[in-house]
Amino acid sequence: MKRTIRAACVIALGGMAMACAAANGPRPYQVAIQNFAFAPKTLSVPAGTRVVWTNRDDEPHVITSAGAMFASSKALDGGDTYAVTFSKPGTYTYYCSIHPMMVGTIIVQ
Repeated sequence: MKRTIRAACVIALGGMAMACAAANGPRPYQVAIQNFAFAPKTLSVPAGTRVVWTNRDDEPHVITSAGAMFASSKALDGGDTYAVTFSKPGTYTYYCSIHPMMVGTIIVQ
């Protein structure tokens, strides 16, 4: 009989929780949308990683890639999430198209 072992963890980083699952592939990384900012503002991840944005504001936000490197999200209401898997190394800059002063960067290694 084959047994599958699953592991899960939560790492607190400066008030932001980062979830990970070490069972079937790379762990997802979390970006919080809070107080009209992305936290963390810059995130470095290995290729093949799934990044999940969660809107913790009461206002809607739209994740939009600068240079159309990935598809934009729909308008995310409070509590909504959006995910992108980054397969290729590079620097991916993004912003909220509703609030363009909100910017972030994903660095894929």
